[in-house]
Amino acid sequence: MDYLLTEQQVMIRDLAAKIADEKIKPVAAHYDETEEFAWPIMKILADSDLFGVYIPEQYGGLGGGIMDMCLVTEELSRACAGIALGFAGTGLGAIPILLYGSEEQKKRFLPDIAKGKRLAAFCITEAEAGSDAGSIKTSAKKQGNSYILNGTKQWITNAGEAEVYTVIAITDKAKGARGASAFIVEKETKGMDFGKKEKKLGIRASATREVIFTDCEVPAENLISKEGMGFIIALKTFDNSRPGVAAQAVGIAQGALDHALEYARTRVQFGQPISSFQAVQHMLADMGTQIEAARALTYAAARMIDSGAKSAAKESAMAKVFASDTAMKVAVDAVQILGGYGYMREYPVEKYMRDAKITQIYEGTNQIQRNIIAANMIKESIKK
Repeated sequence: MDYLLTEQQVMIRDLAAKIADEKIKPVAAHYDETEEFAWPIMKILADSDLFGVYIPEQYGGLGGGIMDMCLVTEELSRACAGIALGFAGTGLGAIPILLYGSEEQKKRFLPDIAKGKRLAAFCITEAEAGSDAGSIKTSAKKQGNSYILNGTKQWITNAGEAEVYTVIAITDKAKGARGASAFIVEKETKGMDFGKKEKKLGIRASATREVIFTDCEVPAENLISKEGMGFIIALKTFDNSRPGVAAQAVGIAQGALDHALEYARTRVQFGQPISSFQAVQHMLADMGTQIEAARALTYAAARMIDSGAKSAAKESAMAKVFASDTAMKVAVDAVQILGGYGYMREYPVEKYMRDAKITQIYEGTNQIQRNIIAANMIKESIKK
């Protein structure tokens, strides 16, 4: 379908697709098996200027927006969602600086992120604070011209590999959620450490670790916005980043469908390709239709954000829910179409199924997203 992309967006999409096909696809199984972080691919993305597609030109980027980030994430995820997270996770870590960082912070951190010289990560989740982000325990106490951070963040994408971390911590416990603040912490900061690399069902090429703060001294100038803004920054960050998760899901679904189509055309049973059987045709038709609907919703949400809409919480949540549910269904159907071969690790569709699952979980489970959607719908109906 024609989504009326700009000339630059078409170039960005096509470049990302070329890298996905020529550089990522041939090594996707290797990185899934070894669980290594794909630094050679990150260098290719950096050399291609793709890390800067959503960063303003004055900070070394290409001046695009969330839509541009989604285009790259989708194409890379079509080849390997785990490798794509090196890019997408950096976007998540950079968004708080883009939205709320001071001019000095933007000039200091964004150019290196835009050039792919430094990856980024976003730290909010803890052992007792997943969906209930208001229960975070990591603290930040003001001490002279610094803040002292203590606590542990869990399941952080790009942890240990990234060099720039945006961290949500409590500066005033008495205020509850309103006592949270956001900080930029650099990897080399004393008192910052990392847990073991988690072994996961899917997205195995992505690094997931704990980030541990033990009397970690962070300069006061690394506070984003002001004290007490932490959860507002986190919520707005997720409103902007969830279309990226949706784009990842669309890419996973498209990759699974591509393999299912190729297999259905070449697999012969009862003297004919299985693509000639109506049962298989209907599965393929539903998969293609669902993917296109998910893509349209994802792009619409991204464009809404880029247009400067006051709030896109509902639309971002809708895109994330629909696209991730679609990715899971399409990947399972792709395995079914390949039959016994689909269950074997020699064929890539079982990887797409494993990778798809996380899109229904991170950046807010789909159950929480439905709460957000319903709450916004009810609020809108009252205003009418």
